[in-house]
Amino acid sequence: MTTLQLQNIVKRFKSHTVLDDLSLEVASGETLVLFGPSGAGKSVLLRLVAGVIEPDKGNVLIDGEDMSDVEPEHRGIGMAFQNFALFPHMDAFQNIATPLEASRSSADKIKEGVARVAKLLRIDHVLTHRPKALSNGQKQRTALARALVGSPPLLLLDDPLRNVDAKLRFEMRLELPRLLAAQGATVVYVTQDYKEAMALGDRIAVMAAGRIRQVGTPEEIYDAPAFIEIARLFGDPTINLLDVAPTAAAGGVAVELSGVRIPLPGIPAAEAVGRDCLIGLRPESLAFVAAGTAGAIPVTIEAETPLNEKTVSLVLTTDGREVLVSRPAGTPAPASGPAHIAVDGTNALLFDKETGRRIARMGEDAGERGEAA
Repeated sequence: MTTLQLQNIVKRFKSHTVLDDLSLEVASGETLVLFGPSGAGKSVLLRLVAGVIEPDKGNVLIDGEDMSDVEPEHRGIGMAFQNFALFPHMDAFQNIATPLEASRSSADKIKEGVARVAKLLRIDHVLTHRPKALSNGQKQRTALARALVGSPPLLLLDDPLRNVDAKLRFEMRLELPRLLAAQGATVVYVTQDYKEAMALGDRIAVMAAGRIRQVGTPEEIYDAPAFIEIARLFGDPTINLLDVAPTAAAGGVAVELSGVRIPLPGIPAAEAVGRDCLIGLRPESLAFVAAGTAGAIPVTIEAETPLNEKTVSLVLTTDGREVLVSRPAGTPAPASGPAHIAVDGTNALLFDKETGRRIARMGEDAGERGEAA
């Protein structure tokens, strides 16, 4: 079993700082997903761990050993690069087999190992093809198979499902966790797809501008994002963010939406009252209710869009603010005109508008909200 520690990593290219005093720990056998927008530094971080590039400052430790003087081939790492990095003169079988050949495995073990991962990744029918004859999806899976075939203790996967079709991507989200768990590897997995991050990660590290902004379980990141920018990255449709002015209330604070007072229990008044804030409402946490229901907010339905398993409604509050409401497909609700929605204040998020930081509820510890940078 293998652990990975990154200590105060700094990486610059000329005057541009790509990784800025970044620290991170990955536990033995854990799958940690690095998630963030393009340019956040995710791929650079993987190459640095692999030893392809060196940090300007900081240390990479694998099982507690500093890797500063250890060459890439001696770090015990398997890696699938975003740009495939396949040998053009070799067929798919030979590309996949390279880690086994480097470890001097027998011909039978090489054949067995390649056949196993190729079948899993559904490329066993193209093993005799060279990269130029493969589709981008087949190239991506060949690169992933090469990373997996030697059962390395540490796996670095750089967006390995980016170029596969939607059906296979969905299936691999189900298959990969089982495969990785069976191998017992410690995995760092890069993606820009929040659904993939939530499906594959034991924990997610959200990156932005070369820094880790928050680390937590998928549930912690989604339910308790540390910053507005993180809340926006997770969810489809995106979270509703509305300007509010919190006032003190019994057991917390309250805000007004369309003239209706909404209690937010557990939010400390000292942290929120007197500040410009944004309330964050996940579309699926809102519901259409009958007029006269306690706390019902009057709205006007402007549009309704069916999205397979759910239906999303765009509504306007009485003061003209747009709100998205999501419900399971087939759930009865008005399609247009006047309506009312209910807000569950216990699920609402409150952010300081100036800093973007979420205001935590009383009694909420770091484990519940994830580690915020």
